[in-house]
Amino acid sequence: MKKAVPILETATVAITLALVSGIFAQIKAPSPQSSPRGRGGIETESAPTSGDLFWKKLDDRVGEIVGRFDGVMGVAIVDLTDGRTISRNADHVFSTASSIKIAILLELYHQEQGARDGAQGKARLNDVYDFDPKVLVDFSAIMAGLTPGVTKVTNRDLAQFMVAVSDNTAANILIDRVGMQNVNATLRNLGLTKTMLRRKMMDFAAAKRGDENVSTPQEMARLLEAIYKGKLLLKKELNEQFVKQLSTLKESYIPHDLPPGVQVANKPGNLQNVRTDSGIVFAKDRPFAMSVMTSNARDERAAERAISEIALEAYRCFETRSKVPISDLHNRIDSITFVFKQTIKR
Repeated sequence: MKKAVPILETATVAITLALVSGIFAQIKAPSPQSSPRGRGGIETESAPTSGDLFWKKLDDRVGEIVGRFDGVMGVAIVDLTDGRTISRNADHVFSTASSIKIAILLELYHQEQGARDGAQGKARLNDVYDFDPKVLVDFSAIMAGLTPGVTKVTNRDLAQFMVAVSDNTAANILIDRVGMQNVNATLRNLGLTKTMLRRKMMDFAAAKRGDENVSTPQEMARLLEAIYKGKLLLKKELNEQFVKQLSTLKESYIPHDLPPGVQVANKPGNLQNVRTDSGIVFAKDRPFAMSVMTSNARDERAAERAISEIALEAYRCFETRSKVPISDLHNRIDSITFVFKQTIKR
């Protein structure tokens, strides 16, 4: 019988190590069903790992909100820590409304980067524009109040007007200055084939021809992921400036129900029966990108509330996930250690 104890101890140690290894594997590796690139559709492509109940709860809640929405809704949420996604109708093409201004802003900063590297003919953040009232279009709260022949603003100023109050004239001037074709070329270089800037703001004739500004929730979330990871703006300082400008406080749907002080780099959009918002939410230690796009919304206020509800559910999930894994790991290892010690004492 004396020889049985070492055998038992050896077996117990082996089992303990196997269990601990399994815990680490479970935390580090996504399940075979999950994917860092959800492909959209009615069902999610991103099943949670077996132990991540918070992720599954978020996945279920998104499905419920999309299911009860009276219209068409697409959602993409990307964990910027491990790349996992939750998606519903994420490949469906929607009108972006003013959310396309994220791409215009990005191209301005992209050209500033090129100019700093010595490229010629690029738009610069500090290039000056002399205000011309002839270019005014509707919903231009700031530009409409400038003094003709007197007021001069920079491209950076125009970008601020475009982001902070969604000034359409400022956006149109920037489109002229950076070039619509350049905005689209940059999007293609990032692998975004369904996101297209095809008309200026308030150009309803172009919209009637079918030249609408469009994207998908998946591509908007991927665009934000690329921005967060510095894939286009390679100069860290410039990327930080971009995110800071996009984080300007504004009337929008994603941050509406979030706790005060949470940084959100986003741009909402609205047209008749259309509500969208795409942004990066800097939840503590667990940032995520999200895009919610809607069309054929019978109740536009309900569409806005749905976007805010999804954002809040996602924020709660990511805030919790940033705290749970390590403590959960410790608790489970403590339990295994206790069983191991009790076995050895025998």
